[in-house]
Amino acid sequence: MSDYFFYACAIVAVILSGLAKGGFSGAGALAVPIMALGIDPVRAAAIMLPILILQDAVSIWSFRHSWDGHILKVMLPGMALGVGLGYLLAAHVSETAVLGALGFISVLFGMQRLWVERGGKVVLPSTSPNWMGTLLGVVSGFTSQIAHAGAPPFQMWVLPKRLPRDVLVGTTAIAFAMMNWIKVPAYAALGQFTRANLMATAMLAPVAIGATYAGVLLVRKVDPARFYRLIYVLMVLLGIKLMVDAAMA
Repeated sequence: MSDYFFYACAIVAVILSGLAKGGFSGAGALAVPIMALGIDPVRAAAIMLPILILQDAVSIWSFRHSWDGHILKVMLPGMALGVGLGYLLAAHVSETAVLGALGFISVLFGMQRLWVERGGKVVLPSTSPNWMGTLLGVVSGFTSQIAHAGAPPFQMWVLPKRLPRDVLVGTTAIAFAMMNWIKVPAYAALGQFTRANLMATAMLAPVAIGATYAGVLLVRKVDPARFYRLIYVLMVLLGIKLMVDAAMA
């Protein structure tokens, strides 16, 4: 029964992750916590990493003609540094504190953007400097390495730029694909790619691919004018979830 319960949780988690990789960023943060209902969180994260890499490939292929090179150039060095810091400092930081602070900031940012954009008001692109993008890249890499929660810091610099929908999804896919590959050596060094974990990943792979393609199809049916509002709502909900998790830990 424990195996059945784990795979039931894992399938739900992989579907949510696929929807996130398809463009509904924010939903994927629920993946590891849901999978952790049926298995310990460390193994859940290790099983999810190859799945995320597989879903990244599907997402990149689907949006291969739509991405912003400047954002990647600014943020990727910081994201790589953040992953390294997360690996080195994991034993010295409180995951609960990190997630609680990240959740609080995410709620404030998401609500502020929803307030600014109320009534369909046109918002000017972000003019924040590049160093801010690199700094938020560091935070994104750090929180991703600690708890697979790197989306909110990334979104804080990118979303206000009001990129076209497909460009936003394609740029996000490339950035997180590269960051997930950067995380592979750290997980390997910790001995997380066991035969049992990789077999669980292989069994979930068809669901992962199908869910990602479903996310791509769904996001392309969403009115671009409403897409950003939906992402901000998901960001607020994710922030609330992170704060609740931190409070209950």
